Amino acid sequence: MAIGTEKKTGRLRVIEFKHKEHEMGMTRLSALAIGMAVSAIPAAIHAEPFKLNGEPSAALVIFSQKNDGGWSQALDEARAKVEAATGMKIPVVENVPENATAIRPAVELFIDRGANIILGSAFGYSDTFLELAKQYPNVAFINPAGTTNAANLESIYGRTYESQYLCGMAAGALSKSGKIGFVAANPFGLVNWTVNAYALGAQQINPNATVTVVFTGAWNDPVKERAATEALIEQGIDVVGQHVDSPTPQIVAQEKGIYGTGHHRDLSEFSTATQCSSVWVWDKYLIPTIEKIKAGTWEPGPYGAFLSIKDGGTDIACCGPAVPEDVKKKIMDERQAIIDGTKQVYAGPLKDRDGKERVAAGAVLSDGDLWSMDWFVPGVISQQ
Repeated sequence: MAIGTEKKTGRLRVIEFKHKEHEMGMTRLSALAIGMAVSAIPAAIHAEPFKLNGEPSAALVIFSQKNDGGWSQALDEARAKVEAATGMKIPVVENVPENATAIRPAVELFIDRGANIILGSAFGYSDTFLELAKQYPNVAFINPAGTTNAANLESIYGRTYESQYLCGMAAGALSKSGKIGFVAANPFGLVNWTVNAYALGAQQINPNATVTVVFTGAWNDPVKERAATEALIEQGIDVVGQHVDSPTPQIVAQEKGIYGTGHHRDLSEFSTATQCSSVWVWDKYLIPTIEKIKAGTWEPGPYGAFLSIKDGGTDIACCGPAVPEDVKKKIMDERQAIIDGTKQVYAGPLKDRDGKERVAAGAVLSDGDLWSMDWFVPGVISQQ
């Protein structure tokens, strides 16, 4: 059972959640390994594009319930959009744990029934998907949040720092105090880059804005998320962002009369406080990819696919009525600049909050450095 304890950070009091490693579950326990896969695994050489035998038939395997309000629901909603665009019926099985004894029979049942495109949903599927890809070379495998790749397997993830940067701009405009909070799961690279980008976005609107982050130690724990959000509000924050799976921080924001920004999906569905959300748009990647698979032109990247807003990984649902019109325009202009490639969130010169140079002038932070990010930009206040 997690224990909340108070810690002093300057004038701010935050809650630090101490937990046993097994209480976090094994799901996505070491998401930093995704970055290691992207930047460190030697590239496999694919002699030719993947060829599908027969007409395409896809199936989706989800590690949790498909209506979780966050990560899994975003994947299931993408599934429905892919169905509409391609005319395929894509069956789904949910609550398949991240272990081989559960994953393998679920996938093989679909394959036995004729599926030749298997869509996954989790870091913990990585090794089993690789084994299955080798065993079934005529089946295509795509795994969001995975770490393994092969001639018929591609792991994909989104550059969520881009969309969180844009939502940070909204937060910077909404905050009257300049004190913004952020509820996050674990201090992994893929979480830290959202925190930092959120702060950089807020500081585009208010250069003096601060972002106080609380790590709950769990991807989906509404009790911890509520406690963290309430503690931040007690210290005077008036906008809260998040990188956790449930909409709880947004619900608390509405209860307490402050604003919020969401993650995974448009969380204004749950809360009128939500004025911007970083959202997954997997269908924008999956639809053309499935068309390539069907046409016999699909060539999985040897390091997987690290998707920008332009590529269809992540985007924003923006903006709510509380965001001023001039700020909305600035946000959408920055979004377009990201798509055009003229805006890089982590362009130099950039120092961390301790004054160490992290990105030199004229340079852009590498993907490897993104995945291993263990530092924070000025204005971020954390437990670490």
